[in-house]
Amino acid sequence: MALAFDEYGRPFIILREQEQKSRLRGLDAQKANISAGKAVARILRTSLGPKGMDKMLQSPDGEITVTNDGATILEQMDVDNQIAKLMVELSRSQDYEIGDGTTGVVVLAGALLEHAERLLERGIHPIRVAEGYELASRIAFDHLQHISHKFEFDLDNIEPLVGTCMTTLSSKIVNRCKRDLAEIAVKAVMAVADLERKDVNLDLIKVEGKVGGKLEDTELVYGILIDKDMSHPQMPKHIEDAKIAILTCPFEPPKPKTKHKVDIDTVEKFQTLRLQEQKYFDDMVQKCKDVGATLVICQWGFDDEANHLLMHRNLPAVRWVGGVELELIAIATGGRIVPRFQELTPEKLGKAGIVREKSFGTTKDRMLYIEHCANSKAVTIFIRGGNKMMIEETKRSIHDALCVARNLIRNNSIVYGGGSAEISCSVAVEAAADRYPGVEQYAIRAFADALDAVPMALAENSGLQPIETLSAVKAEQIKENIPYHGIDCNDVGTNDMRKQNVFETLIGKQQQILLATQVVKMILKIDDVISPSDY
Repeated sequence: MALAFDEYGRPFIILREQEQKSRLRGLDAQKANISAGKAVARILRTSLGPKGMDKMLQSPDGEITVTNDGATILEQMDVDNQIAKLMVELSRSQDYEIGDGTTGVVVLAGALLEHAERLLERGIHPIRVAEGYELASRIAFDHLQHISHKFEFDLDNIEPLVGTCMTTLSSKIVNRCKRDLAEIAVKAVMAVADLERKDVNLDLIKVEGKVGGKLEDTELVYGILIDKDMSHPQMPKHIEDAKIAILTCPFEPPKPKTKHKVDIDTVEKFQTLRLQEQKYFDDMVQKCKDVGATLVICQWGFDDEANHLLMHRNLPAVRWVGGVELELIAIATGGRIVPRFQELTPEKLGKAGIVREKSFGTTKDRMLYIEHCANSKAVTIFIRGGNKMMIEETKRSIHDALCVARNLIRNNSIVYGGGSAEISCSVAVEAAADRYPGVEQYAIRAFADALDAVPMALAENSGLQPIETLSAVKAEQIKENIPYHGIDCNDVGTNDMRKQNVFETLIGKQQQILLATQVVKMILKIDDVISPSDY
């Protein structure tokens, strides 16, 4: 782009290669952007809530994903439009920060855009709409704080946490055994949580899956699971009070770094070379035995001879264990990772109460369980399921539940779900709109209407009459002035979300409103789109 002046001093813009670019300006640009955002929100709208539908996505190399998680759907969809990409990033940022509510945040942003479009058509300036939205989001944010509840929990009473995790899992494909999975998620988080600092390191929770068995067989292992077996079939499969040497050096003779050639012209020389190699292995195995190790876990492979010697010396070993798993084993057993045999000392060994190998079904698959560790701060959730897609979706669902449990440990305030928080905010924002004399009040009222999109979508997906249901619930909330009434998605017969035990985290809801408003403000401020044309 270049700025030029004609002979009268009037400026005009010269666009480089103008005929190859398409350009949208003013209201047209805003409408095009809004319709792109609305299109993305419309896709996700049907997968909101406990009766939401799943989406099936096929990647370019033919891999199929079936999911209900908003962030995953948008990640896998190949989106070209720049504004639609903003919606994808909006969902991703909710996923990174909170872990749950990724679908709701996009639905809310889509509704805000839809209502903004009507205001723009009436001739209200986009900046005034954006400012009105900003004011309304602050009102909604503070109102959520006002209607939230704190609940107390400790290591003995984890029921409130389980209830909130069940709400998260109820919209997923695994909702038939949501109670078991919610308990597993909460126990896993409580095992690794630092309750004084109110912090949880989710890296210490490893989620493993194996096809076969049924979803109910999913278990929580207080220790580490590795998808490996003993390096020799005749090694013991069950070791109690194991002392584990964690090595990152290979069990093979040292290789010189430079190019070398060994000339062997007599049998004696070959014998000495062989003996020398054998002595290397002997020393290595002996070093492990001397420090008192009863199990060796190695990052690299073994020579056959080393394997044979380990077997004879009664030293079970596991080879080709990945780096991340080694670190987790070291954390769990309290051991140190040893890079050289010379540095192996008894205090660097990890301790585990029991190490066992378990085989599954009729297949040759075996896995190694390392349990009752010295420092049980690392746990594994082991998922079983009928097929690979089911396991992947369960992993995503468990991840959401883990994030919710973590958020509650960080901040134990909750609001009630089922759209009740949104309806309550909508009523509060609507009431606050009268206090603003300017054009902003139209935008604030539009924000209040947009908040109704979430409960409306919930009702629609549950097969209820959307407008009828929403207005009935809203009337109840206004009449009785209590923010617990929501949409009865599961047809229990009551709209009171306290009785239905449907909770959501306060920080998750607040984050949704703030993120959606930020993105919508950004989209409204764009009034000129210059893009390379398609041909």
